[in-house]
Amino acid sequence: MTDSDSTPSADSSETPAEKAAARRKYRHFRKVGYRPVSGEPAGAGGSPEPEEEVGQSTEEKPEKEAEEKAEKKAGAGSRRGTPESGTPTTQPTQEVRQDQPASESPAEAAQPVGESAGKAPRPVSEKPAEAAQPTPPVQPAQVATATLPPPSPWQGPPRYPAAAVAMQSPGLPFMPWWRPPTTGAPSKALVAGLIAGLAGAFLAVPNNGIGWFLAGLAGIGGVLFYAGKPTVERALWLAGALAFLAMGFLRAAEWVFPLSLMASMLCGSIAMAGGKTVKGLVFGALGVGLGGLRSIPWVAKGVRRRGPVGIRPFVSVGVALVLLLVFGSLLAGADKGFSDFLEGLVPDLEVGIYVQKTFYGVVAAFGALGACYLVAAPPQMNEDVESKPGTLRLKDYGLPVGVLVLLFTGFVGTQLAVLFGGEAYVMKTAGVTFAEYARTGFWQLLWVTILTLGVIAGVARFAVKKTKQEQLWLRVLLGSLTVLTLVIVASALSRMWFYQQAYGWTVLRLLVISCEVWLAVVYLMVIASGISLRANWLPKAIVATGAAFFLAVVAMNPERVVADYNVSRFEATQKIDTYYLSQLSEDAVPALVRLPAYERSCALRWMKNRTVEQDWREWNLARHNARKSLESVAVTEVTCEGAYSGER
Repeated sequence: MTDSDSTPSADSSETPAEKAAARRKYRHFRKVGYRPVSGEPAGAGGSPEPEEEVGQSTEEKPEKEAEEKAEKKAGAGSRRGTPESGTPTTQPTQEVRQDQPASESPAEAAQPVGESAGKAPRPVSEKPAEAAQPTPPVQPAQVATATLPPPSPWQGPPRYPAAAVAMQSPGLPFMPWWRPPTTGAPSKALVAGLIAGLAGAFLAVPNNGIGWFLAGLAGIGGVLFYAGKPTVERALWLAGALAFLAMGFLRAAEWVFPLSLMASMLCGSIAMAGGKTVKGLVFGALGVGLGGLRSIPWVAKGVRRRGPVGIRPFVSVGVALVLLLVFGSLLAGADKGFSDFLEGLVPDLEVGIYVQKTFYGVVAAFGALGACYLVAAPPQMNEDVESKPGTLRLKDYGLPVGVLVLLFTGFVGTQLAVLFGGEAYVMKTAGVTFAEYARTGFWQLLWVTILTLGVIAGVARFAVKKTKQEQLWLRVLLGSLTVLTLVIVASALSRMWFYQQAYGWTVLRLLVISCEVWLAVVYLMVIASGISLRANWLPKAIVATGAAFFLAVVAMNPERVVADYNVSRFEATQKIDTYYLSQLSEDAVPALVRLPAYERSCALRWMKNRTVEQDWREWNLARHNARKSLESVAVTEVTCEGAYSGER
């Protein structure tokens, strides 16, 4: 007899109620995901539990059938399925689930299915062999993990395009340091160009007058509207540009206005482009013009960004023109003075006039846009970097410069004898008058002064200045040459002074003597830069002082100065060249009215019935003062001689 036959079965002693409770307990374990652990079969005697037990109530049968259907639907692959008979099950963990009843402890959950919750454990004497067997180690429950498929390029993370980096377009091949802006022209730049273009078209006139100054004022105002508050240096250069334009209505001389206009453009370009070295100043003088050409794609990009203009602005302009025509005609018919004023504003319907206005407007607009372009894309020219060291050693430049020093020393020695010996020494040695001696040598001395400045600049730039001995020799040689040249400048000035004492002043003599004075200032600045052997500031200082000297000469009214001096000389010597004075402009009229009747008529006969101004844009202060001066004197037709002019 086996143990199973001798040991009474636990199922035979259990009541149907206990069996039902055990089944409910088992269903609860399966519901929460645990599997009961047991070392023996479900039945105490090793036989499987019958599907339908005696005494089972009819109410429990449908519940059991539903449970069996659920097990079949779950399938054998589910980790919560019921294990087969004899297969060890996984021991539940000691963790208490939230859905587990609080009255049940983990120890109770580990009991076999066949025992009730309140039944005492089975005595050891019933199965001594099984009690002696060691309990196998508890293995943790293995959780099934899903294996992901390999990544697919169609299901990868989204790939966004990298942020576009604002790359600047390269500059011109010969100007790589001047790169264009990355964006289009803003509205302020377009407005500045429009203001300057309209002002140039409707205010600038062929003759000199106040219209040029007003056009320049409008153009500079438009540029500052875009560029903002200027620096002190830029403000000074812009003020110089306006001062030169003001000479268009302050002076009547025909030669003054073109030179003043070019000087104004030079100052305005340097104001916007800058520059300190020779290279920087050359670019600064041409910067606005080059910027105007390069601003074409910049302006086109800015216009495209704003989209189409539409028809409404054109309708508005058309309505404004119609209103201006209707009401202007009515007001012009109501007053003769206002009618004359409007006739001066309305130009004649001539093709040449419109071509001229278009040209002035385009040039002014390009100038303003070029200035704005320089503000938007300033040149990155590194002018503070030290220049490459020179290669001329002392043995290379010492002999040529030394020869010039000896030559200038000999010339200066003879000039001292002339200056102290006076006219008697000149007459005895040269055989000519003092005035002729002065006239023959002035222009040569002027060229010597200019060429010597170039020699000094070249040697100072390319000479080796590493050791103190090389620096000392350079200072001695160039310093001596500079001092001797200053003496030559003084000799040229003295010659011009003696010459005008003999023959009087002319505008040309006044200009060249002013140029000589400026060259003397330049040589003084060269001496100052030679002390420290640093001349980075010298090129710009030379240009600035040159512009200041020319502005000072024009502002002092050179033709009026020449006329005043010659009239005073006539009062003292009764010598005057009325033919030359008659070639002066209205600037000299207030001085020439002081002459006697005959000389005044010879000098001012060309002014009789002269009309230059056509409208208010050509108004000129000098011409206005000349007409006022002629109202109190009489100018008659006389026969004048011009022999004195030929003797000069």
